[in-house]
Amino acid sequence: MERRRIRMEDLAERCGVSVATVSRVLADRPGVRPELRRRIRDAAALLGYAMPSAVAGRKAILVASQAAMVDYARSQFTLHVLDGMRDRAAALGMTLETRTATEPLAANLAADEDAAGYVLLTPESDAVIAEAAALDRPVVLVNADDPMMRLSSVAPCNRTAAARATELLLRHGHRRILFLTRPGRRTIERRREGWADRLMAEGIVPEPSLVVEVDDWLPDAAAAAVTRRLTEAPRDFTAILAAGDSLAVGALLALARAGIDVPGEVSVLGFDGLPQCDLQTPPLSAVEIPMRTIGSLALDLLGEIISGPGLPPRRVELACRIVERGSTGPASIPPTAPAG
Repeated sequence: MERRRIRMEDLAERCGVSVATVSRVLADRPGVRPELRRRIRDAAALLGYAMPSAVAGRKAILVASQAAMVDYARSQFTLHVLDGMRDRAAALGMTLETRTATEPLAANLAADEDAAGYVLLTPESDAVIAEAAALDRPVVLVNADDPMMRLSSVAPCNRTAAARATELLLRHGHRRILFLTRPGRRTIERRREGWADRLMAEGIVPEPSLVVEVDDWLPDAAAAAVTRRLTEAPRDFTAILAAGDSLAVGALLALARAGIDVPGEVSVLGFDGLPQCDLQTPPLSAVEIPMRTIGSLALDLLGEIISGPGLPPRRVELACRIVERGSTGPASIPPTAPAG
């Protein structure tokens, strides 16, 4: 069924304002408070309203890091973000060009008179972000943020999402929750911090021995890491929170090979919410990142920079929902749970 076209009346009803106010915002006319203006524009982006814009007829250039293009987890993340970006570009009357980042970054963000600006997806380091900021061109970060707030950005609220995932496991009675991660990027570190935050709020010490690090996003690497953890010492955890779906899939593989029932003995929770979660055995519970919405909002942030170059950069973080499937359930008592 074809989706009904979104009207100004729909935006007005969603935001609790008059149609005249919506009209003023969409036409970039004065007389609307900045916070209300942003709320109406964000609602337009979420609902897919085709806003008239200074970027209509122009080109946005998506520059994706090597990691975003080739890593198992990040490449699928990129695909869904790109889908949202393409839909929004079509609604705004823009074209979208994709480039894989190479060094120097300036060559990827070279001045292009047809380009409204650039979207930098999953930059690999703060040095890359600083280099992009120094170029003095319209740039929006996706799946990252600028620690110095020189560039606008849109990303999942990683720390809060991980805390909520940990809380779900705590509600199931889990007290020994292993965190499976691939360290390196600040956004992933925030997931570890969210796990630790929620445990400490519950009076539980986030023990270093319950953090298992993997050197690759591939499920086989995660499976090997979990297998090592199981063979080095008796199992002392009842749940695994993984920093990515691909790591969670590896955990499922390792537990199955060890004859450990999921979720009867160990619950497993992923982080991404990719469609493949439904295909796992058992189906994988996961934090679901609104990837398409992230892509859509990136272009609206770019439009803000173009139409209001004097506005300060802003950081947009989106809430993530948790989808429970068959891989999570009530806690069992681990055979080697520490006394007390």
